[in-house]
Amino acid sequence: MTEPTAGGLPQDAMTRLSELQPGKPGWIFTSDLTVNEFLLVKQAGFTPVGMVLGSSIYHVGIQVGRWSQNQELNVLSQAMYHARELAMSRMEQEANVLGADGIVGVRLEVEFKEWGADIAEFLAVGTAVKADDGTSWRNDKGLPFTSDLSGQDFWTLVQTGYAPLGMVMGTCVYHIAHRGLGNVLSNVGRNTELTQFTQALYDARELAMERMQKEAEELHAEGIVGVQLHQRNHSWGAHTTEFFSIGTAVRPLRADHVITPPSMVVSLDN
Repeated sequence: MTEPTAGGLPQDAMTRLSELQPGKPGWIFTSDLTVNEFLLVKQAGFTPVGMVLGSSIYHVGIQVGRWSQNQELNVLSQAMYHARELAMSRMEQEANVLGADGIVGVRLEVEFKEWGADIAEFLAVGTAVKADDGTSWRNDKGLPFTSDLSGQDFWTLVQTGYAPLGMVMGTCVYHIAHRGLGNVLSNVGRNTELTQFTQALYDARELAMERMQKEAEELHAEGIVGVQLHQRNHSWGAHTTEFFSIGTAVRPLRADHVITPPSMVVSLDN
């Protein structure tokens, strides 16, 4: 078992990263980019310096919603957010050790373990990159940018004069009220909207999206691209679900930026 270093990374991770230092004799970068993505990232003016990751094994607490009430389960929302933040920050620390400007192709995964229904691993994985021209691409917080865009989308973003600032996310764990027997019986054989359910899912998604947008505002972004909105029940049962929104916050490289007409941007997707 290895003890964490002062920066919170295990000693084994520090040893691995020391072997990935660019310029070191025998240096070979690692990457989970596809071949097409690797070539497009290179063409965008960045060199992969190594695969970086962050992990957090987290015990998710218990909170039970009222049987007949729609409500956010704040304890669970906070747990799911904090665990992901820990994984993301450790991935960023690894990129810092490598002197990277950013991390591309980030994957953020959650897996509940067989050790217990309330224990999950939160994992963040991506490829750290450095700008070939020596320009700093770090965001306003002084951290390497993070992006879950594909290599193709990253190339297009940079070619059209935009910079990724960081992955932004929002989460909401929500208890959806059960239907009473009278309500169930009154709707038998009828086409009708279940307004209680509609409102619950609408509210939960709005909370997740609002929190993601707030993170983008803190980075002084112009907007968020590649937004994904996921819904997962995990291990909580049918009436408790997580809504998770994630995307990449971006802004123009220059204040006087004008986007190149699409006809002048060559697509290298194929």
